[in-house]
Amino acid sequence: MKPMHLIIQHIGQLLTIADLSPSLPAAGREKGRGRVGSSMSDLGIIEDGLVAIENDRIVAVGKTSDLKPKLKLLPHTKVIDAENQVVMPGFVDCHTHLVYGGSREDEFEMRASGVSYQEIAARGGGIRSTVKATRLASREILKRDAMKRLDRMLLWGTTTVEAKSGYGLETKSEIKQLEVVKDLNDLQAIEVMPTFMGAHEFPEEFRNQNAESKNGIDREGYVKLICEEMIPKVAEMKLAEFCDVFCDQGVFTPEEAIKILETASNFGMIPKIHADELASVGAAEAAGKVKAISAEHLLYPSQTGLELMKQAGTIAVLLPGTSLTIKKNYAPARKMIEMGIPVALATDHNPGSCTIENLPFIIGLACLYLGLTPAEAICAATYNAACALKRGDRIGSIEEGKQADLLIMDIPNYRYIPYHYGVNYVKTVIKRGKIVIGAN
Repeated sequence: MKPMHLIIQHIGQLLTIADLSPSLPAAGREKGRGRVGSSMSDLGIIEDGLVAIENDRIVAVGKTSDLKPKLKLLPHTKVIDAENQVVMPGFVDCHTHLVYGGSREDEFEMRASGVSYQEIAARGGGIRSTVKATRLASREILKRDAMKRLDRMLLWGTTTVEAKSGYGLETKSEIKQLEVVKDLNDLQAIEVMPTFMGAHEFPEEFRNQNAESKNGIDREGYVKLICEEMIPKVAEMKLAEFCDVFCDQGVFTPEEAIKILETASNFGMIPKIHADELASVGAAEAAGKVKAISAEHLLYPSQTGLELMKQAGTIAVLLPGTSLTIKKNYAPARKMIEMGIPVALATDHNPGSCTIENLPFIIGLACLYLGLTPAEAICAATYNAACALKRGDRIGSIEEGKQADLLIMDIPNYRYIPYHYGVNYVKTVIKRGKIVIGAN
């Protein structure tokens, strides 16, 4: 066996989330589409485990007693003993609104006193409030503030993040947000995956129109701007891998969402959709029709919508932190799992409806309010979340040949993560084979 630069040995519990069990159903082992059903509960645990890393890749995984005699240690090889600790894949936060200007603590106080999310938006707050602040903020300020958020996420064990635009709602400001995302990848350890989301809300300049408008909004005009100007420009500049649309009550209709996502697909972007968060409007159906890689929120999906999602292989990205913050219902996660829909978890970090940056806390909420088991929730925040970013072949599990994104957790077993939520047990973070938090 060739030499390696880092070895973690005598691991109390090594959570590989790899296809080690021949009993896993075939659908649960389908590469890149996320685990489903009972396969979400098999974390591929190895006791007294060992992981060997060379450069940015995992080169050996197994029991310490089996592998250690075969390893070639050099003077520069670093060896970490992880007795009575858990080693697992780095967390993948597959839904965030990372780059934005300003803050909305005034709205938090309003919600605490009983004002609803929709009422706040109707008063000109919500997304449109952040749009004003983001348009005014310079690229450098947006970058500085996003860096601080990423630094905190890294401390909690997040090694990959998806980041949406959507607080510009005009071509130049959407591009500014996506350029910040591109900059962030060169400035810090976390990988940041860009999503264009010009269809997050209707901007003020397309509101209060008199002619040919619905509820005072020039819907057709803004959708045209997205499809004919924003998407082609973003694609030309290669600034986004995914395209997302907020399809819900008071924002974009399923028909508008399908038009935008099909346009984005034609320009090489992968469809995602904010679906049925506030009401059942047919967004889950739209996700299935455009074969979206993921549908997100899903508090009020229809049975037909869920069936179409399953047929399309769409991953359900659930966001319990948002339900907690805006005091709404929780997504029917158990129903989705029982149907065989892959379920992922994310923070939905944003300045209004969920400021959480801590995925272990989200895992705790998923167990308490979505009905997931600790094993299912961990799978949802690692491997299935990676699949929601089309990265299941590279990250999200600990397997030979995969990128070395790992955590060492100072806990005796994986159930401590949701059991003792709110406490940071991350001892070491390894990204692309380098120790970025902890012993070095």
